[in-house]
Amino acid sequence: MEQSVDIKAINERIKEESSFVDLLTMEMNKVIVGQKHLVEGLLIGLLSDGHILLEGVPGLAKTLAINTLATIVDAKFSRIQFTPDLLPADLLGTMIYSQKKEEFIVKQGPIFTNFVLADEINRAPAKVQSALLEAMQERQVTIGETTYPLDEPFLVMATQNPIEQEGTYPLPEAQVDRFMLKLVLDYPKKDEEQMIIRHNLAKTFPKASTILKPEDIIRARQVVKDVYMDEKIEKYIVDITFATRYPEQYGLEKFKDMISYGASPRASISLSMAAKAFAFIKRRGYVIPEDVRAICHDVLRHRIGLSYEAEANNITSEEIISEILNQVEVP
Repeated sequence: MEQSVDIKAINERIKEESSFVDLLTMEMNKVIVGQKHLVEGLLIGLLSDGHILLEGVPGLAKTLAINTLATIVDAKFSRIQFTPDLLPADLLGTMIYSQKKEEFIVKQGPIFTNFVLADEINRAPAKVQSALLEAMQERQVTIGETTYPLDEPFLVMATQNPIEQEGTYPLPEAQVDRFMLKLVLDYPKKDEEQMIIRHNLAKTFPKASTILKPEDIIRARQVVKDVYMDEKIEKYIVDITFATRYPEQYGLEKFKDMISYGASPRASISLSMAAKAFAFIKRRGYVIPEDVRAICHDVLRHRIGLSYEAEANNITSEEIISEILNQVEVP
């Protein structure tokens, strides 16, 4: 009986703490037309302290979205355009000699901010990608012999252009795995596109107001961790992850040769965190199976390795995830 009282208390608390979600979404919607999925994904990443990989053609308001979010949260924002001649120092910073002081001083790079937009991340060579990775994973940057912690909150949103593959360096599996979510963006609907035209031709472009402080986000993250997750839901998440590794154990023998490698334990952690954040956004103090299903594609689509056989049969990771969700028993 005590348990239900507990959940009730958690639920009340989460309802109260998550009141800013509606305000934040409202401010985002002032500037961003449509792209509900992108706004939701950004919120989940922000609340569960995870990074986001975005795939979509140019011109779908990716930069605008994260810039708007930075305005709303009163956070620092920097956009880094990844190019083949980019060097790690362009990203992290470097030691420069000061003649005045007659010593080397550190000049910090654009990574020292709250929100980083890594534009077209697959255009930069591996050494730059891996420099970004230390920052993403360890939340620190080493310049010379000194290691500097990065500001909190710290969110990297990296974009990939799905069209051009020439002159790009695909991200290695281990790197892609560091991204909590991979969102795939689509073109806006007709009525949305009409609104976009109006926005851009208006005398003044809509602007979002600052309604939060970075500290509010850090506090909200602690609250998100308190969202209740039942043991049955934990087992459900583990089953979904295991089905990507051993599909034959879940009646999905047809995928046995289609998957070259399944999702890592990082996927289970990300699924749990994202499901809690999703419940928080929906202003609920407990996770239900629908939360897991809602974010499953975003968390797993970049974590399943497809074999040549899958590619020959035009099987995508999306289809595999959908089949797994249909097959794994829902608690």
